[in-house]
Amino acid sequence: MIDRRLVARHLEFFVELGVKGVSKDARWRQRTDGRGQAQGEGPQAQEEREQAQGQGPLASPAAAALLSLREHIGECTRCKLHKLGRRQVVFGVGNPNARLMFVGEAPGADEDVQGEPFVGRAGQLLTKIIEAIGLKRDDVYIANVIKCRPPGNRNPEPDEVGTCEPFLNEQIDLIRPRVIVALGSFAAHALLKTDAPISRLRGRVHDYRGGAKLIPTFHPAFLLRTPDRKRDVWEDMKKVRALLAEGD
Repeated sequence: MIDRRLVARHLEFFVELGVKGVSKDARWRQRTDGRGQAQGEGPQAQEEREQAQGQGPLASPAAAALLSLREHIGECTRCKLHKLGRRQVVFGVGNPNARLMFVGEAPGADEDVQGEPFVGRAGQLLTKIIEAIGLKRDDVYIANVIKCRPPGNRNPEPDEVGTCEPFLNEQIDLIRPRVIVALGSFAAHALLKTDAPISRLRGRVHDYRGGAKLIPTFHPAFLLRTPDRKRDVWEDMKKVRALLAEGD
């Protein structure tokens, strides 16, 4: 039986994003995995997809390479953050073969405890945003510019970024996403090497390394404080959905 309350909350979220109605086109309603495979696939197709995601008996080369990179980083003492109260390295999470990757700024308190990016209130909102374009959190890859929490959640400092950014670049090169979403000013500035305000950067598609398309948008934490900007994020995510559909 359908839980009408859950459906109502889901529709309310779409209204907050500025979605006006739904399409009768079956493709609008169909969920896909990170490579465009529709749900309800046969056993063999599902097994092949799980293998590509590192869930089946044979992990993909990208999954193995990411694991090797994580082992190389270790408990990391390369910058001063390891002396400033961080609990653990927060590497990244998701599908190692994802076509869509989200990049944030740095771990927060919840992420530092759980060892996974975007697990607090902002992460819960990010999950809803991902679901709004017909994907699941496990279909995408999520990482941050730096892997350790700065004290007091301050902005990362240039030396910290300089030390950690090569690891993010390697993650991107290994995953080879079609689309990268930069979440917030800091991530957009770090990836695009600009200091232009996020309000000017968002709304456009930028070419990025490895042939990826980069779309800056507002950080989910900003949306929690300024919910009227959810409409702008929905417009950005429609661009993301269109770019992903081009390869289907």
